[in-house]
Amino acid sequence: QVQLVESGGGLVQPGGSLRLSCAASGSIFSRYAMAWYRQAPGKQRELVAAVTSSGSTNYAGSVKGRFTISRDNAKNTVYLQMNSLKPEDTAVYFCAADPYGLGIRSKFSWGQGTQVTVSS
Repeated sequence: QVQLVESGGGLVQPGGSLRLSCAASGSIFSRYAMAWYRQAPGKQRELVAAVTSSGSTNYAGSVKGRFTISRDNAKNTVYLQMNSLKPEDTAVYFCAADPYGLGIRSKFSWGQGTQVTVSS
């Protein structure tokens, strides 16, 4: 099992930047694929970015070129650097740990979420 705690959310102006962090404990972090999901009011939770245990990344088309996911296995932490933020990025952002790297959500561990609000 793995426990996840997100931090770094907040209020930012359009065009601004935030860096989210997800600290993991309780398992072998380096073997997990890690991901960031987000959920806005009235919408389904959607994948934002993911990084595999080998370091490969993928992104939702809506954030590609603006967001960067990275991991520091020595610190058991995954990050989401968010640049050029838009109001439509407003959501609760969740960190997820995928023990097998297969995208099977029923096997994920989830953080509690951190609110990101992009507004003037």
